[in-house]
Amino acid sequence: MMYRDLRSGAGPVTVLLAAAFGAALPLAGCGLISSDVTDVEIKLPDKKFTINTGGWKVSQSDADRFLSQSCSSQPSVCSQVDQVCPMGCTGSCNTKTCDLALDISLAQPVNLLTEQPDLKSFSNQSVIKVGVDSVTYEVSNNTLNIATPELTVYVAPMSVITADDQATAIGTIPPIPAGQKTTAPQSILFTAAGRDKLVNVMSAFKTPFNVLVGSSILLTSGQAVPTGQLDAVVHITGHAGL
Repeated sequence: MMYRDLRSGAGPVTVLLAAAFGAALPLAGCGLISSDVTDVEIKLPDKKFTINTGGWKVSQSDADRFLSQSCSSQPSVCSQVDQVCPMGCTGSCNTKTCDLALDISLAQPVNLLTEQPDLKSFSNQSVIKVGVDSVTYEVSNNTLNIATPELTVYVAPMSVITADDQATAIGTIPPIPAGQKTTAPQSILFTAAGRDKLVNVMSAFKTPFNVLVGSSILLTSGQAVPTGQLDAVVHITGHAGL
């Protein structure tokens, strides 16, 4: 799946990312930081993500008409997706007819200082040491009638709200079969450098950043428009110190 033009709460597909940071090491005594242990618990508020197919507002009749268009002599005709999809879609030519990509994309902000006040104990530091122990996801509801494509998880500066070249991929969520929910947390698949990239972003704890989830569902001639909704949550556990 690729992410494109969806805005938080405004895109055709609402994708809400959930992140919770838990402690990796216990703290000594009653304070957050003891005299000999600098690791502190990080536990951010949960954030959820939802894929709602109704957000694309694509009817089957409009999709059939678009997907059956010949583009062999004029590929650019496939870029005219407004006739079938108000927003959040991309058209392309497969050399014969048009294809329609239903884009999934959302940026969710993470502000470690405001969401994890304990880190103010390091206010005299510009960078801290962060350990990411795990990143997992759970699917609590799934009425989608198709499998999701692979979802890519990114981190990016706050100014980046779509999964483009300015966003950095840190891992993927494998395709989720139609109607399938999870019975236990499942680990995302980190890219080779994904964990380190997440650590680097979080280490600059005074700088807010975005987490993005993105992909696209590709429709070709003869395919039905998907229906249903998927609700999931992502958990991130880690610790921080000097």
